[in-house]
Amino acid sequence: MEQIKINVIGAGLAGSECAYYLARKGYKVDLYEQRPVKKSPAHETGLFGELVCSNSLKNKNLDNACGLLKEEMRQFNSLILEAASHSEVPAGNALSVDRTLFGEYITEKIKSHPNITIHIEEVTDIKDGITILATGPLTSEAMANTLQGILGEDFLSFYDAAAPIVEASSINMDIAYKKSRYDQGDDSYINCPFTEEEFMRFYNELVNGERAHLHDFEQVFEACMPIEVIARRGEKTLRYGPMKPKGLRKPDGTSPYAVVQLRQDNVTGTLYNIVGFQTNLKYGEQKRIFQMIPGLENANFVRYGLMHRNTYICAPKYLNKDFSLKGHENIYVVGQLSGVEGYVESTMAGLVCAIYLDLKLRGIKFDYLPNTTMAECIINYITMCSVKDFGPMNANFGIMPNMLKDRMAMAERSLGDLREWKKKYDL
Repeated sequence: MEQIKINVIGAGLAGSECAYYLARKGYKVDLYEQRPVKKSPAHETGLFGELVCSNSLKNKNLDNACGLLKEEMRQFNSLILEAASHSEVPAGNALSVDRTLFGEYITEKIKSHPNITIHIEEVTDIKDGITILATGPLTSEAMANTLQGILGEDFLSFYDAAAPIVEASSINMDIAYKKSRYDQGDDSYINCPFTEEEFMRFYNELVNGERAHLHDFEQVFEACMPIEVIARRGEKTLRYGPMKPKGLRKPDGTSPYAVVQLRQDNVTGTLYNIVGFQTNLKYGEQKRIFQMIPGLENANFVRYGLMHRNTYICAPKYLNKDFSLKGHENIYVVGQLSGVEGYVESTMAGLVCAIYLDLKLRGIKFDYLPNTTMAECIINYITMCSVKDFGPMNANFGIMPNMLKDRMAMAERSLGDLREWKKKYDL
């Protein structure tokens, strides 16, 4: 194992997960990260595993697709989920984290592992030996050009967006109130209620707000649509979407016309992010328009929403199911660059790549993960779907074969099959 050279490029979620799994298996790993020497348009720190768009790793329940995926990953002692447990903040049924504590935990674990050598530098080409590209959706132009030279074609890409964060002390709690939707047993969210008149004033300003210019093109990913783009589809898309009031009665028992929810963003509860309010509005417009939200009239924004270009390869054309590039068995692509979408899904790609690589290097002939698992269904989708229609994919039950009416039964089947798979290869 010590003679095998493994390079992991990028210390985001997928790269950190991949490097740590391989290091625990006894391999020497060279981990390269360009931050903080060179920052991306969206990152703010040099911490490994930094979260950009949201602090939520989505639902925790097993009958939820992402909840099931997380439990599958826990079967392999996922570092990222260990960090999430360490830094969790209240968020109802969602697994949400303190971004700073989360990144610090991952960074400390990586830096303290004796089998990992860290290089803080930008990598612009493919290293000798086995190279795992985990450079993420914000892959540098130089590395993108290197990959284009290997693949011989331009990448696919889209624009992604992040939501603003405000100081909790600047929220007017005489108007806003704490409550989780449908009385989930805690008061994890802060809710800003609208009357119909307040909502219509806000809506009109939102749809007419001045947006920052997108230099390349206007394509956006449906799962992370800017709030102003959603609004342009009609006011009901807000009231039945990110601003739906259902299950959020006010303390006086009345129902608001619409609600904006804020989710705790750090352990101390001093910061909250505006849920579902990813945006490409100019900063001045964000302050003007979002301070029209009842309870946020004096909000202090510690980070405005932003939009950034995401890049990914056409996985069904270029990627094998072990995440190696077709025709280049020593080059692997994981994380969002591989065509999965979402924090947990990106982490899964790094983890599964490491699992398969370990088995391969030990000379073990192996079957891929059971097709009843959420992880395998995502990998199967991105590598086997139509090249023409390919787009980023996240965890969902719709991509699973042999659907059962009872999702808990599906989860139990998945985890049972996964345990048998692990036992087969002594993992």
